[in-house]
Amino acid sequence: MTAAVTYYLSQHPSIVTFRWSHTQSWGSTWSFLVISIAVYLALSSLLHLILSLFVNRGSRPAPLAPVQALHSLIMSIISAVIFAGILFSAAAEIDETRWFWRRSKTPFQWLLCFPLGTRPSGRVFFWSYIFYLSRFLHMLRTFFVIFQNRKLTVFHLFNNSVLTIMSFLWLEFSQSFQVLAILFTTLVYSAAYGYRFWTEIGLPRACFPFVLNCQIVLLSCNVVCHVGVLMLHIMKGGCNGIGAWVLNSVLNGISLLLFLKFHVQSRKQAPVKEIVKVL
Repeated sequence: MTAAVTYYLSQHPSIVTFRWSHTQSWGSTWSFLVISIAVYLALSSLLHLILSLFVNRGSRPAPLAPVQALHSLIMSIISAVIFAGILFSAAAEIDETRWFWRRSKTPFQWLLCFPLGTRPSGRVFFWSYIFYLSRFLHMLRTFFVIFQNRKLTVFHLFNNSVLTIMSFLWLEFSQSFQVLAILFTTLVYSAAYGYRFWTEIGLPRACFPFVLNCQIVLLSCNVVCHVGVLMLHIMKGGCNGIGAWVLNSVLNGISLLLFLKFHVQSRKQAPVKEIVKVL
């Protein structure tokens, strides 16, 4: 059983021979990224505007609970599979390439800082590509939030757009730090979406804001890891894709500031339960 799981998560030929290519990988062009983000923002804003203008705020929200529960279950399973896949794949990559960098890095440092010249191919980048594709499925939650709560926040739109852009940059520039970022994100998402599925099928909620705490943990881990990448880049002679990492850091910083602003404003205007609904 273990051998079969290992094979399908890290040794399958499609995974081992994967290569990020503008001609062979679906959604791998800059034009696709820009158009898809623009369409997402336009459709979200248009739907929110239509509901705000033509639907009475006192009316009952659309009965989307079964669809939301199914989406949450699918996202939780996909996130868990990506987490397991990139964990097994990172272990295999470390074992096979350690001879090349073991004198200058530890395995944990490799997770934070790819050697210069790393190309977007192989096991780790296969799962990075699957994570990138899953971002588009994640975007569907925005429309559920609009239908259910008649709410659309700048933080929600910006955060979803930024995560999609960053996952594209990870592949395009073989950016350092992406392995840990995907591990943290998919672990948190599998738990958060699993909890959402749990509550959306009518089971009892936790006595604390579970999803909100997951978001805080994820943002905190990202900040710590970004500091680690910077230190390794300075002390170890450079990390691959550092230009994309700088942009990634700026976008993460803006996302963190928007999250804190959104959280503070929402706490003043609504209870924690309502804040969690729009995250």
